[in-house]
Amino acid sequence: MNRPCTRNKNKRQRNDDSDSSYEILRKVHLTGEVSQNDICQLYLIWKPLCRECHGNSKDSPNCFCGLIPPPNRNRKSGLWQRIPDIIQSLGPNPYKDLRTSIEIPAGLTNLGATCYANSILQCLFMNSAFREGIFSVEPDLLNQHLVLDQLARLFAKLHSSKLACIDSAPFIKTLELDNGVQQDSHEFLTLFLSLLERSLSHSKFPNVRTIVQDLFRGSVSHVTRCSICGKESDASSKIEDFYELELNIKGLNNLDESLNDYLSLEELRGENQYFCESCGMRVDATRCIKLHSLPSVLNLQLKRYVFLPKTTTKKKITSVFGFPRMVNMGKHLCNPTETSLVYELSAILIHKGTAVNSGHYVAHIKDEKCGHWWEFDDEHVSKLGFHPFGENSSSLSMKTEQLVKSIWPETVANGDFKVIIHSQDIYSSSDAYMLMYNFVSMKENYSKQHTTVEVVKSDVGTRNISLPLHLHKEIQELNLFSSKDCEEYQSRKDKHLCYVTERREEIKQILSEASVQSLDESFFWISTDWLRQWADTISPPSIDNSSIQCSHGKVPFSNVTSMKRLSSTSWQRLFTKYGGGPALASDDFCIACLKNAAENAVNADDYKEKRALLRNLAEAALAGDCLDGTAYYVSRPWLLQWLRRKNVDSPCESDAGPTAALTCTHGNLLPEQATGAKRILVPDALWNFFYDSASKVRPEDKLGSVAFPSYSKPCEICNREMTEVANLEDSLSCLLHYFQTDGLTLISESDWKFFCEEWNGHESMGIRAEIAVSNNAKKIAGSCEGVPIAEEELHDIKEETIEVLEERIPFVITDPEVVKENQKLHKSFVQIDGDSATLADKNIFPGDTLWVMDTEIYENRDIADELSEQKIEPPKAEEGFRGTLLTSDVSSQGFQEKPFLDDSEV
Repeated sequence: MNRPCTRNKNKRQRNDDSDSSYEILRKVHLTGEVSQNDICQLYLIWKPLCRECHGNSKDSPNCFCGLIPPPNRNRKSGLWQRIPDIIQSLGPNPYKDLRTSIEIPAGLTNLGATCYANSILQCLFMNSAFREGIFSVEPDLLNQHLVLDQLARLFAKLHSSKLACIDSAPFIKTLELDNGVQQDSHEFLTLFLSLLERSLSHSKFPNVRTIVQDLFRGSVSHVTRCSICGKESDASSKIEDFYELELNIKGLNNLDESLNDYLSLEELRGENQYFCESCGMRVDATRCIKLHSLPSVLNLQLKRYVFLPKTTTKKKITSVFGFPRMVNMGKHLCNPTETSLVYELSAILIHKGTAVNSGHYVAHIKDEKCGHWWEFDDEHVSKLGFHPFGENSSSLSMKTEQLVKSIWPETVANGDFKVIIHSQDIYSSSDAYMLMYNFVSMKENYSKQHTTVEVVKSDVGTRNISLPLHLHKEIQELNLFSSKDCEEYQSRKDKHLCYVTERREEIKQILSEASVQSLDESFFWISTDWLRQWADTISPPSIDNSSIQCSHGKVPFSNVTSMKRLSSTSWQRLFTKYGGGPALASDDFCIACLKNAAENAVNADDYKEKRALLRNLAEAALAGDCLDGTAYYVSRPWLLQWLRRKNVDSPCESDAGPTAALTCTHGNLLPEQATGAKRILVPDALWNFFYDSASKVRPEDKLGSVAFPSYSKPCEICNREMTEVANLEDSLSCLLHYFQTDGLTLISESDWKFFCEEWNGHESMGIRAEIAVSNNAKKIAGSCEGVPIAEEELHDIKEETIEVLEERIPFVITDPEVVKENQKLHKSFVQIDGDSATLADKNIFPGDTLWVMDTEIYENRDIADELSEQKIEPPKAEEGFRGTLLTSDVSSQGFQEKPFLDDSEV
C-alpha cells in the first residue's frame, strides 16, 4: 500500500491559514477590536496536538515532535549521538596508551624520520645481555654522561613501563639528531656503539667498561702473501677489531656464499701488483681476510646499496637473499677447531622501499625468553609467532618473504655442550638490510659477570630482569602516574555517561508533559530555538525567550512560528532547574503589535493593488504611449528597475531617487547628452506615486525626487560646460587615435602649433617625425621598428611617389627617438590607453601633466632562461650525522651536569 502524500495538502492548508489571518487583520484594522477567537486564530492556538510527526512543524505551536530522535536512533552530534562518540569527546583514552600485557614489547614514537634509530634501539634492547649491561652502569657515570643516562631511562621504560609506546624524544634530542632527516641505520649503529664504548670507558668497574667490546667486538686480519717468496706482509700480522661484517650480496644468493666471498682470496696482478720488501720489487700476490675471533653478537651488514659511477648515485639491490636460522661460524675461522661456534638468528633489520635516501626501517626481533618473533614498526608492535616473517608468511602480501625448509641433520659441539640441529630453516627476503646472530650460550656466560649495582627485580609481569634501584623508583612513579590518569579518566567517563543518561530521561519526561490539553488550560510561551538547544545539548544554557518578545515585553503574533505552547507543569520544571526567562504566560498577547500588524497588512495590500494598476501606465510610458496631460521626467534606467521588482508589499530603498540621475549639482535638469541622464516622461498619477514612495523611504533626500515637468529646460551652466569640452575634444581627439602598436600619432606642423597655443605648450618639446623608405628590412637610424605607415596617412603623397614606394618599406624617423613598444602615456598613475578614446573619457583637461613611462613587457619571455642566468645556490650535500653527538668527542658531552627532568620525561 502506497503512503499518501501530504505535501500539497500542507501547502493548501498554509495558504488557507494565511487568507484567514488576513481577513482577521483587516477586521481588526477596521473595527479596532480584538476578540478571544481572533487571538486563538492568529496565534494558531486552535491547531491540534501532534502525534509522531516526522519533523517539528513551525506552523503549529502545539507540535513537540522531532526534538529528539525516535527510539533506537541517533544523531551525528549533540546529546543524542552514539555513546562511543560521546566518550570520544572526553579526549584521548589513557587506557589505549597502556600495554594489554607486559609480555608485549613497547614501541617507540617516530618523531618524523627517526625509524632508523628506533629499529636499532629495539634490536639492542631486545638483546637481554646488552640490556642488563646498560642497567649495570653505576649512577655516577650516568650523571656524567647524558647519552648513557637517557639510554638507561629509555631501556627502563621499554622494560617495565605500562605504556604501549615510549617517547624517544629525550634520547634523540640528547644525540642532537635531526628529526626530519632520514639516515642510514647501519651508520647509526656503528657510530652509536663507538660513542657508547667511549662513554663506558670512564666506568670504575672493569666489566662495565667493556660491555660493547664483550658483546659486539671480534678480530680480523688482512693478509697479503707474495706469490714468489710466499712471505706475508708486515701488516698481515696486525689484528684489527670489527663490530660487524659487511657482506656483498650482489650476484650472490645466500649467506653462505656471501661469507665465502668475504673470506675468499683476491689476486693482485697487473696494475694491482704488491711490492714485496723481501723480493724488492712489485710481484703478484694474494690478499684475504682472516677471522681470528667472533663476538657474542654477530652483526652482518648486507651491502644492498651500491654506488653507480656513471650517475654518482647509490642504488638499492632488491634481489632475494637467503639466510639460515642457525649458522656454524667455526668453519670460517682462520684456525678451525673441533669446537664449533653455533649462532642463532635473533633480529632482522628491514628497509622497505626502493630509494636509498628514503623508505622505512622496521625490525623483526626474536624474544629470547619465549621464542616468539615481533615486528617493531615505530609505535606499532605486532606478534609474528615462531617465524620471523609471520606464521603464514607464504600468504603475506610481501611476496619476497618466504620460508624454504630443508632437513639438514647436523650435530655440532658448541663449547662444553652439543647442539643438535634436526631441521635447518632457511629464510629469504629482498629487503633484509642487517642480520643479527647470537651465540647460543651467550646469555648464560655473560650475565654471571655483569652485576655491579644494587638491583630490584621487576614486579611488573613475568620479565625477571633486574632494574637498578634508581631506575626502578623512576618507573614506579611513571606507572603510578599512568594509573592515576586512567582512574581519573574512568571516573570522569562514568560521571559524564551518568549525566547524559539523566539528561535524556529528563527530556523525555518533560516533553511527554509539554502539550497543553485544552484551550482553557493555562500555559507559557517558550522559544523554539532554545527548546531545540535544550533537547539536543549536553549542557544547555539558561532559558532565553528574548527572541520571541516584542518591545512591549509581550508576545507578538508574528513570532508564532518561532515559539511553542508549553504546559505550566513543564515550564515550572524547566524554570526551576535552568532559570532565565522572561516568563511569557498565556495572557501575554501583545495587542499593540497585533493592531500595528493589521494596519501594515492592509496598507501592504492597498500598495500592491495600486502598484499593479500603475504598472500598466509605466509600461505604456516606456512604449511612448504617454496620456495627455501633465507629464514628468524620470530616469529611464530607474523605471526599468522599478518594473523588474515583483512581490513588493511596501516602498523600499529601490524606490528612492526617481530623478537622482537627472539632477545636476545646481539642482536643475541635466542635459540629455550627459552620461547616465537618459529619461522618459510618465503621467502625473504615476509621478505622484513615485514621489510618495520615495518620500517615505528617504524623506531627507530632496534632490533625488525633484519634479521635472515636461516643459523643464536643461541647466544652462552644465550645458555650456559640456559644449566647451566637446569643442576641445573635436580639436584634440587625434592625439589618442593610436597608430598601430605605438602610443603616438602623426599630425601636421600647423596642427602642432595650434595645439601648443591652446594648451600653453612649448613647440620645442615636440617629437619631429618624417617618413622614410628602405629597400630592405634593416632599421633606419632613429626609426620606429615594426611600425608601418598606414595607407590612410599617405593620401597626400603624389601618385608617382606611391608607385615608387610599392616595393619599398616605409619607416617613421623621429628626433628624438622615443617611440618604443614599452612606453605608455600616463596621467598620474593611470595609464591612458584605448584606440579611439577622447580627452573627456580619459579625464584629461587643459593644464594637466602627462608622462611617458616605461612598462615591462612579459610577452615572449623565457622564464627558464632568466632563472638559469641567476646565481642559484646549489643544494647542500648530505652530511649524514655530522654535527651530532655521534661524531663528536666523548669529552665534549661527558661530565656535564644532569638537567632537571619533569614528569613527562620520567
